[in-house]
Amino acid sequence: MNDFFDNRRILDIIWNRKIHFVIIGTIAIALAAVFSSPFFITPKFMASARIYPVNLGSTSEESHTEQMLEIISSADLKFKMFDTFNLHEVYRIDKDDPLYRTYMLGIYNEHFSVRKTEFETVELSFLDPDPLRAKLMCDSIISFYNQKVREMHSAKSMEMVKILEDNMRLRKRERDSIMGLLAEQRRQYQILDYKQQVPEVTRGYVRALADGRENSSGMREIRQLYDNMIEKGAESQILENKFVKLVRTIDSLKFLYDVNLSEANKVISYAHIVEHPQVPDKKAYPVRWLIVAFSLISSLFAGLLVFMVVDYKKQD
Repeated sequence: MNDFFDNRRILDIIWNRKIHFVIIGTIAIALAAVFSSPFFITPKFMASARIYPVNLGSTSEESHTEQMLEIISSADLKFKMFDTFNLHEVYRIDKDDPLYRTYMLGIYNEHFSVRKTEFETVELSFLDPDPLRAKLMCDSIISFYNQKVREMHSAKSMEMVKILEDNMRLRKRERDSIMGLLAEQRRQYQILDYKQQVPEVTRGYVRALADGRENSSGMREIRQLYDNMIEKGAESQILENKFVKLVRTIDSLKFLYDVNLSEANKVISYAHIVEHPQVPDKKAYPVRWLIVAFSLISSLFAGLLVFMVVDYKKQD
């Protein structure tokens, strides 16, 4: 058995059987060329694009490029591609098949690739029998990615809009309630502005006392207002302070509301296209020379093994 793989013996077999090897090689090349032709293997074209993530917020420890990879590879975008290009017809999968999604995802993943480059861009490519469709699929996946991110950001902003809207509604109710209490005090107790009225009423009250007008009608009005301020002044001041704070709070909430509403409704791109997809003019699959070369090497190696076995048995 040690002589079976002897180098000299192998070289002798190759030399003695050189005509056989030529015939085997010729047949292998011919068969590989035929079976790798369009009659047996449908040629496919590849369209590629490179995009760079922009305008993405931080949602986790992932980089923006990794976020882009996650979204582009999501099942939502794949199903959208299925429907847009009727890929069930291209891949010849029955939509009523119980394993429709499994089959479609499997074939789609074989024809679609997405990866991160060393420069943090995302390279995506599609294989398809139709070169124009391959290019359009690249354009569409970028468009669907923008739409998906826009929907995600819009949903997030609309949540804030709803929260701020509810908060503003509550604060406005408080403000209206305090306005009602202040109006009642102003009407019933004539307390219009506690801080400004206190020194004026006090000054008028002291002056009336000094002038000896305790029993005059004017003194009675001043005395009544003075007593009202003693009774309701502190409460009025608290209500006024609350009212001012609520107005400021409502203004701040309104500003945030407008910002988030604008964010929810804005239409911007989340992918900067570094390399636009082109309609391919040369097929990418199958690589016929590689199939022919592999078939030739395999057939010659198989032939060598057969001849070595035959020669070994003759020697026995």
